[in-house]
Amino acid sequence: MNKEKSQILNRSSDNVVQPPVKTAGVTPKKYSIKAFGELLSYSWILNNMGFFLFLSVLAIFYIANGHMADNRIRRINETANKLKDLQYEYKTVKSDMMFRSRESELVKAAEPLGLQPDSNPPFRIKALQPQTN
Repeated sequence: MNKEKSQILNRSSDNVVQPPVKTAGVTPKKYSIKAFGELLSYSWILNNMGFFLFLSVLAIFYIANGHMADNRIRRINETANKLKDLQYEYKTVKSDMMFRSRESELVKAAEPLGLQPDSNPPFRIKALQPQTN
């Protein structure tokens, strides 16, 4: 029964005539292969040779710019890694220097040389006042 209904519906839609679509005086353009071939004719290519050269030079600059940017980024990353290594080395040397400059470490380092810390406290030297006559 469903098959019969669908056939009836299809028959009724076949009999409907749709009016042609009118455009405001514009006819659709149909491009043929021949017209496209005329566009790429030898004279057209020669007339636009300067533009093609400009586009090729522009493409070369675009590619060169990409390579230069890649190289610059690579150098920046290498410099950042070197800087990081130097910062670690600076912190290591600084902490080693702070450790070696403690008084107990200085005493240990001076002992083989026969030097001993002074047990007397420091004293002030007083300058004599010049006498005025």
